[in-house]
Amino acid sequence: MSGVGPALRYRFGIFEVDASTGELRRQGVRVKLNAQPFQVLCLLLERPGQLLTREQIRDSLWPERTFVDYEHGLNSAINRIREALGDTASSARYVETLARRGYRFVAPVVRIVAEESAASPTAEPGAADGGKLRIALPSVVSIESQGQAGLRILAEPDELPKMSYPATQWVFILFQVMYLGFYVGALANLAEIQDLISILAYPNVVFALIVATATVLILPRAYLLTAVVLHAPGMRERYLRLWPFLLPFDELWALSPFLLLHHINFGVALACTAPLVYAPFAQRSLVLMGAGGAPPEPTETT
Repeated sequence: MSGVGPALRYRFGIFEVDASTGELRRQGVRVKLNAQPFQVLCLLLERPGQLLTREQIRDSLWPERTFVDYEHGLNSAINRIREALGDTASSARYVETLARRGYRFVAPVVRIVAEESAASPTAEPGAADGGKLRIALPSVVSIESQGQAGLRILAEPDELPKMSYPATQWVFILFQVMYLGFYVGALANLAEIQDLISILAYPNVVFALIVATATVLILPRAYLLTAVVLHAPGMRERYLRLWPFLLPFDELWALSPFLLLHHINFGVALACTAPLVYAPFAQRSLVLMGAGGAPPEPTETT
């Protein structure tokens, strides 16, 4: 692996890759991965979330005038990577296939460089060696700055169960339809809601909050619904950026069953609220399991 600096490591989920020693470890235990698949994995880890075309991989691993069946070699390398990571093409947690184009590493990646290497200049892909893709030296990333993984409460892709692509899509779509139903239903019954909240200390403030949030939140829900149905490129990354902003509103609207107290009793409203509190976290997990991504190609074997 030319171009790889000393002590450069990548961490994703429960895995760690040491590019200087050629080692892949799972929770500290070494996982066997041959040299060529390891090189492909490092190329993918250098550009997480970005498309790496088959031609770029070919130019990096097989120099000009090298007569090999690189198509077979690349397919075999991707298969070996997925076997080592416990990944699959149909429900990719790490290596996603973009049909007839290439591959993309979809899990969050932490890059770690020893301090003595941090001052080295960063090599840009394509800046040397005839435009071939090379591993660039990133700046130092502190593990502590990643939020102390031991204290985190949000799931990582490797911690989630495998789920079929259609199932993740449809469940995520149903969530968006559910929220749209809440907003439209509330706006269609404002008189009833106003009467219900009249016993509260500040009914006008609560009423204005309900109307404003129901009106504004229709737009992001409609966007997420159409983005998933139409397989919008980069939908996963956009949703993960949008999620922290939606979270407080989703938790607020988890109380929406109490707007139906004219029709249901307090106990039923409370029981319905409990799963709604978890709903935004479930949607995030569905996106990490593949909802919103490109559909798998039936003809793709790698």
